[in-house]
Amino acid sequence: MKLPLEVTFRDTEYSPAVEENIKEQADKLHQFYEEIIRCHVIVEKGDKHHNHGNIYHVRIDLTIPGKELVVSREPEKNHAHEDVYIAIRDSFRAMRRQLEDHVRRQRDQGKHSKILPDEDEQDKSS
Repeated sequence: MKLPLEVTFRDTEYSPAVEENIKEQADKLHQFYEEIIRCHVIVEKGDKHHNHGNIYHVRIDLTIPGKELVVSREPEKNHAHEDVYIAIRDSFRAMRRQLEDHVRRQRDQGKHSKILPDEDEQDKSS
């Protein structure tokens, strides 16, 4: 199944190379967790009033069964994000960690949800 991916560019020009990079990153997430329902990535260029160049803000909204995961970093806090590819990489790494945590919690719930026999049944077997 192909991952439903939507890419939006705000306050910056559309770039086929950037979109392709996002598709590659999203495909890696989908390989890790195939139950992704939807992935929406927003690439936005920050204001010009920063001391250095423009900083990119990348937001990822990921919909999975029963839950929505969001990564949204504050662009002014990381000047490495003047490079759109670094901003994309960091955002997808953060999303991967959220997915890993989600999978770990699901696994742990599965371990703890094993049904123990009722007390009545334990009495009958004695």
